[in-house]
Amino acid sequence: MIDWDVAVNTGVRLVRPGPQVDLSDARQAVAQLRELSTVAAGHVREFTGMNPLEPAGPAVIVDRPGWIRANVDGFRVVLEPVLQQMGAERLNTSPAGNLTSAVGSRITGVQLGAVLSYLAGKVLGQYELFLPPGPDGTSPTGRLTLVAPNIVNTEREMDVDARDFRLWVCLHEETHRMQFTATPWLRAYVQELMQELLLSSEMDAAALIDRLRAAGEAVADAVRGGRDSNLLTAFQTPEQKEIMDRVTAVMSLAEGHGDYVMDAVGPEVVPTVERIRARFQKRRETLNPLDRIMRQLLGMDLKMRQYEEGAAFVSAVVGQVGMAEFNKVWTSRETLPTLTEIRDPNAWIDRVVRPAAIAE
Repeated sequence: MIDWDVAVNTGVRLVRPGPQVDLSDARQAVAQLRELSTVAAGHVREFTGMNPLEPAGPAVIVDRPGWIRANVDGFRVVLEPVLQQMGAERLNTSPAGNLTSAVGSRITGVQLGAVLSYLAGKVLGQYELFLPPGPDGTSPTGRLTLVAPNIVNTEREMDVDARDFRLWVCLHEETHRMQFTATPWLRAYVQELMQELLLSSEMDAAALIDRLRAAGEAVADAVRGGRDSNLLTAFQTPEQKEIMDRVTAVMSLAEGHGDYVMDAVGPEVVPTVERIRARFQKRRETLNPLDRIMRQLLGMDLKMRQYEEGAAFVSAVVGQVGMAEFNKVWTSRETLPTLTEIRDPNAWIDRVVRPAAIAE
């Protein structure tokens, strides 16, 4: 269904070059980011009370093409088992399968590469959950990656202290690493949700036409300036919406927790954190028309809402019951908040924290 080599080649060819940086400055930035990722890990561990079950080590520093290659590898890890499970018969006989076959795997690869080339200029860092197996056949638990050109470009555009900004970014990304290395079941749960979402994509011809019409309306609405339309929701069936709500809940928790920790730890270790946060938020809100349309269609505005709702959930719960009680959220998939609970923290407290307190 997807020509992965075409995806990589397209993305690398189309991605815009990073900022002009002297070789010595580039080397200094890479070295400092590695150092600060380790420093941030200590701050996150102390503040959250969480403990990783494996040694972390410094972050991996990449450029934009490196980020594209890493993400294509991640897509392969998630998608290929699903494609095998779907089987050749389903791919060749379903309307979605026929459409994909007609377009061709190379075209699909070009589309994926084009999207990644756009995103590669925006992402500051990420915790890569899905990595190819190592030489011994075992799957790594994950890898923290920082995109150096984007971090340097952003700190220059915002005119903020470089070291403070780099540490601030590392605090957020190291929180993600802590979430998954201290909670080993969480990675499998996220992968299960993603595969369940993909496997639910079969639809009849009438439903496919409706989804395509909805996608066209989403594009038109985004161009007109509408705020709620995107391609992710346009293609969802009712079954996929229920699964997507669970995905949104866990991602809102993860992203909101990262934002909460970075801002809570920030005043102690990042002297200019208030200036950084204010300018970063202004930068998020000030977009050119093309960026605004692309961000909305790709669901990036939805991700911003996840940051906001998730951070509000974490702040409310920690404020009411403390960090130790909040950390019960990482106990099992049953203690994760639902999307409704993300928006109503008291409901999660009543379900998870207070019954335990009464029992004690």
